[in-house]
Amino acid sequence: MKQYKYRINGSLYNVVVNSTTDEIAEVEVNGTPYTVEIEKKSKKQKASPFKMPAQAPTAHPAPAPQVTKQQTVASSNSLTSPLPGVILDITCSVGDTVKRGQKLMILEAMKMENNIMADKDGVIKEIKVKTGATVLEGTELIVIEG
Repeated sequence: MKQYKYRINGSLYNVVVNSTTDEIAEVEVNGTPYTVEIEKKSKKQKASPFKMPAQAPTAHPAPAPQVTKQQTVASSNSLTSPLPGVILDITCSVGDTVKRGQKLMILEAMKMENNIMADKDGVIKEIKVKTGATVLEGTELIVIEG
């Protein structure tokens, strides 16, 4: 039995590997058991980390693609997702008057439904997501003006 701790997007996951065979691993993630299939690499794909194949020199190497995280600045009026998940239901509309603590939507994360509540009194100015959308932690969901 091996234990690991992983932090993904600020959330801590305790992973326990109970047993492994050539094709199956029995693991627990935060106490929830999973059976995981291990994909085998074919011998043709397996390359030694010490031998690099010879490559012909190129006149102009192609620039490496750059991956950047899209920067979104959440305003003080916006309500953001507390964790990554899927929007199951939106219980408000643009123009609705809401009170602090009123349920605005349901977010499913790690097989649990989480109510997203209004953090202040105001009027719904904009809903930035749709039902079924997958969101990351910190994604802007709703703008409440007031």
